[in-house]
Amino acid sequence: MANFVLVHGAWHGGWCWQRVTHALQQQGHRVHAVTLTGLGERAHLLAPSITLDTHIDDVISAIEVEELHDVILAVHSYAGMIGTAVADRLGKHLKHLVYVDAVIPKPGESWSSTQSAATQQQRLSAAQASTRFSFPPPDPEVFGLHDADHAWVKRRQTPHPGNTYQAPLAFDIQRVAAIPRTFINCTQPALATIEPSRLRAKDPKFWDGAWLPNSKIVELKTGHDPMISDPTGLTRILVDCA
Repeated sequence: MANFVLVHGAWHGGWCWQRVTHALQQQGHRVHAVTLTGLGERAHLLAPSITLDTHIDDVISAIEVEELHDVILAVHSYAGMIGTAVADRLGKHLKHLVYVDAVIPKPGESWSSTQSAATQQQRLSAAQASTRFSFPPPDPEVFGLHDADHAWVKRRQTPHPGNTYQAPLAFDIQRVAAIPRTFINCTQPALATIEPSRLRAKDPKFWDGAWLPNSKIVELKTGHDPMISDPTGLTRILVDCA
């Protein structure tokens, strides 16, 4: 039995992992799908006071309260920021860190750092215009979702807390690099905002040369939400990481 902690990306909630959670539990694994403050079933808590540190604390608290060790921590999209922080601050609890088509930051970067100026302006303007400083979800079509899956995600997405967007993350490269890491590259269609992280995952100079040792890249020929569009393929990779 392995311990899995699954962390969703922006606009999502723990709900998005339902198919993967069920598949892992059927194989006898222990699974905890965290919902970050202000999102999913916790959307009623959405407030300007929510920061990146709030979400980092959500995940650290889940691991500590559940008394989990040898954790396979899978982080999706925006949550690459969170997974990197948890590995830095709570690395002794982790067995493997899985970036699921996720942001891989450099020390001092924010989630917004690798995005275009136009994307940054659009999201910040939307947050400033909202009553609780948040920006709305995109059409799930950009994640490669269609038909019933598209409708399911569209119904459940919620605005994302705006003060997580430009918050810089400080971390020690060597502490994070000491943990085995897998980057899951979702290629059909490839989401443009993840492209910088795709390039970083195969760059021998990234993290001053510390990234490539102890890491690997796995490709999934599906869209940005593989827990929905290819749960079988994603589950197989997660189990391999265990």
